Amino acid sequence: MALEGSDKSYRYRNRIIFASLVGTTIEFFDFYIYATAAVSVFPLLFFPAGAGSAALLASMATFGVAFVARPIGSVLFGHFGDRVGRKATLVGSLLLMGLATFAIGLLPTYHQIGLFAPVLLTIFRFSQGVGLGGEWSGAALLATETADKGKRAWAAMWPQLGAPFGFILANGFFLTLTILFAFDSTRATPDEHFLAWGWRLPFLLSILLVTLGLYVRLKLHETPVFARALERGEKLKSPLAHVFRNNAKELLLGTFIMVATYGLFYLMTTWILSYGIGKVALGNLGIGYRDFLVLQLISVLFFAGFIPVSGHLADRIGRRKLLLIVTSGIVLFGLSFRFFLSKDLIGTGESANHGLILVFLSIGMSLMGLTFGPMSAILPELFPTNTRYTGSGVSYNLASILGAALTPFVATWIAQNYGAESVGLYLAALGASTIIALLFTKETKATDLDSMIDEVVAENIEKTSP
Repeated sequence: MALEGSDKSYRYRNRIIFASLVGTTIEFFDFYIYATAAVSVFPLLFFPAGAGSAALLASMATFGVAFVARPIGSVLFGHFGDRVGRKATLVGSLLLMGLATFAIGLLPTYHQIGLFAPVLLTIFRFSQGVGLGGEWSGAALLATETADKGKRAWAAMWPQLGAPFGFILANGFFLTLTILFAFDSTRATPDEHFLAWGWRLPFLLSILLVTLGLYVRLKLHETPVFARALERGEKLKSPLAHVFRNNAKELLLGTFIMVATYGLFYLMTTWILSYGIGKVALGNLGIGYRDFLVLQLISVLFFAGFIPVSGHLADRIGRRKLLLIVTSGIVLFGLSFRFFLSKDLIGTGESANHGLILVFLSIGMSLMGLTFGPMSAILPELFPTNTRYTGSGVSYNLASILGAALTPFVATWIAQNYGAESVGLYLAALGASTIIALLFTKETKATDLDSMIDEVVAENIEKTSP
């Protein structure tokens, strides 16, 4: 690579930023269009045998399948990412995610092929999870392992912006379609044009974004930190076995550091959408799908806006201190659900207080930006180079099971049995677990990624030729 400060080096660093941002935006776009459809479309088309909340719970269950698959993806792609390299693995994860998303757009429904429809939907959702499981850690390492000294959290926040950008694209696309098709979720019937074929468009057109992402990533080089590790002969035969044997503590801490972040996001997106647009007769708010999507899209701007803030602060005051402060705010926010989601204040149906709902969503998404931004710095910094892809990916995606896969399902069950106000206690509990993990974690701001090489048993290293 060119000398630091040269025009060529500057242009290549910008290419890395663009590649990490574009790639994660595409991956999260693919992931979120499923999340949106799981609430508004799939209960009607793939689970019609279940009535009302039963169909929604079944749809949420397939939504959660991807989070079970994500740790598998982190193991699979982490193995090759730590042995072959970051670049090739990132190309593979994007390709898998894109093809699975495109295939969902082609699926026949329950009315056409019966039970095979939800089975195939679950298989492709699982494939989405495997792809995303390998995506995040690779994009994070691409950014962190090429960052300037003292600016690693700032560099690492660029792939994090893919999450809000992907969400805005996915939900903006669905919002546009609901306007064009005059779709109203509160009165939807399976024979409407939107449900007949309109919902497929975001899934099918995503293949164009995937093509762009592949083009950008194929023009990248390997990260210098990983290249130097290969030159030193530090490639492992089994990164997964090594990381579980030598970095079990870091895996555990990394998992719970991320748990509250996941829980907050999927409460503020998937669960709150189902609660907001669900029928009043079933205990929900009964707000129109289109109206609620607008509120969510506005609030996600706060998510995107606070990610750069968090990257800057994490480099100045440290990852651990920032996350302790923000996670304490998440706990307090969870306890505030009793105020924000009180139906005496918020109302239902046409009388629902949209302003109060927007304030609630915006606070949650602001906290989300502050907690999500530093994750692509702190998790990779917990692990040495030769297991960094595997270790950071497994931690990130194990947290997805605890904080994301279960959250929409558990929150729906809590809301149905104890009221939506009680869901905040669940978030507060997730936040408390993250605070405990952070208290047992050392500050990683000054970590030298090049020097983080464990002493490994000789037979576990493939010696390179002199």
